[in-house]
Amino acid sequence: MRGLLIVISGASGTGKGTVCKKLLADLPKIAYSISATTRNPRPGEIDGKEYYFLSVAEFKSWISEEKFLEYAEVYGNFYGTPLNKIEERLSRGEDILLEIDVQGALNVKKKCPEGVYIFLLPPSLNELKNRIEGRGTENPESLARRLKNAVAEIKIGLEYDYVVVNDDINAAAEQIKAILTAERLKVARNTDKFEFEEDFK
Repeated sequence: MRGLLIVISGASGTGKGTVCKKLLADLPKIAYSISATTRNPRPGEIDGKEYYFLSVAEFKSWISEEKFLEYAEVYGNFYGTPLNKIEERLSRGEDILLEIDVQGALNVKKKCPEGVYIFLLPPSLNELKNRIEGRGTENPESLARRLKNAVAEIKIGLEYDYVVVNDDINAAAEQIKAILTAERLKVARNTDKFEFEEDFK
């Protein structure tokens, strides 16, 4: 059976990274596709683990060498999904998780419509504001910009297959697991199970 391409997106501050870490801890057979970015690492982030941290020149070189499944510019920084033999791994039956922004996800959906597209919502915009402020990385101007963009990104969530409200990390992860179970049980992915030989005596 072909692997699932699982794409998870949400507005900045929705908790995408935390939910994805929980999923990967609970479902060790899912491979995580590490994105590349030109933004600076946040405290505790390690190159090659959370992201591949590239200079703008390096990122543009990867673009010219067609090393990305998709890429986009978000908040003045570039983000991209390295190909990294994604098609080969899916063909081998491996599930791959992409945690990417809405621009990137829509680009992937054009190329891979069979993927599973899940949008994470915050419980409320006020809670989203509190989460972003809690990072301590934004000044008032950048915070206002992120919140304005978040409203626009949330509207794009209507283009996804599923929506999960991240009010509780464990509950959100369980809902996503249920989605993946349902996807694996779709008839279109299991047509071989219907190939019975007539063995009536």
